[in-house]
Amino acid sequence: MNGNAAYLAVVPAYNETATVGDVVGELRAFAPHIDVLVIDDGSTDRTSAAAEAAGARVLRLPFNLGIGGAVQAGFVYAAENDYDYMVQVDGDGQHLPSELPKLFAAMEEDPGLDMVCGSRFLTDQGYPAPVSRRTGIHIFAFLLSRIVGQRVSDPTSGFRLYNRRGIALFARDYPHDYPEVEAVLLVHFHRLRMGEVAVTMHTRGGGVSSIRSGKSVYYMIKVLLAISVGLVRARPVPEPGEDNPVATHGI
Repeated sequence: MNGNAAYLAVVPAYNETATVGDVVGELRAFAPHIDVLVIDDGSTDRTSAAAEAAGARVLRLPFNLGIGGAVQAGFVYAAENDYDYMVQVDGDGQHLPSELPKLFAAMEEDPGLDMVCGSRFLTDQGYPAPVSRRTGIHIFAFLLSRIVGQRVSDPTSGFRLYNRRGIALFARDYPHDYPEVEAVLLVHFHRLRMGEVAVTMHTRGGGVSSIRSGKSVYYMIKVLLAISVGLVRARPVPEPGEDNPVATHGI
């Protein structure tokens, strides 16, 4: 980690009272120099209170926006408060703050990376996902790898580190429904670079997944549609040196 840089951990959470306090506590223990912001996505339980009690700042949304809207609120906060790096960590306990050094090390070793994703499948980590979900992830990984021209092993991972260019891009344009897969496309089409690093993850420790059993097929169809739309979506790509956040916010 760069000792002169400002780091922010964004923790999107919806009804995660059972786990969000532990997540914040572990972030503060393993990464004491990182500011922690919990985005309470319209929770109806005591998520905000648990996060504040653990020492996090809390941005409470007035109603549930979904994971994309909650995470984009974090990007906007990071951009407006001039953070150099932002790490995304789920509030359900799946992502281990003890694994953060792997993400930081990957970006330090290759400063050209704008987004580093923690991957459950880059090596055999033994992640216990249902067969239907693993099949969907591998389909998305196959398609994205062909589109972006590099291996993408875990496109649905929400354990990610971004630099200023990544923050600037996603503060103004971030997918809102099932955003992780399409975000890989956005990075590619805006001429930014991503990398992956193998990490260990747990199954969720509380709350309710937005992709419950019975919704896996619906989820796959919707994400495949999002990939298709993303391929034909018009998006101007500014050249370096033009007056735009991606070009002017480099580190």
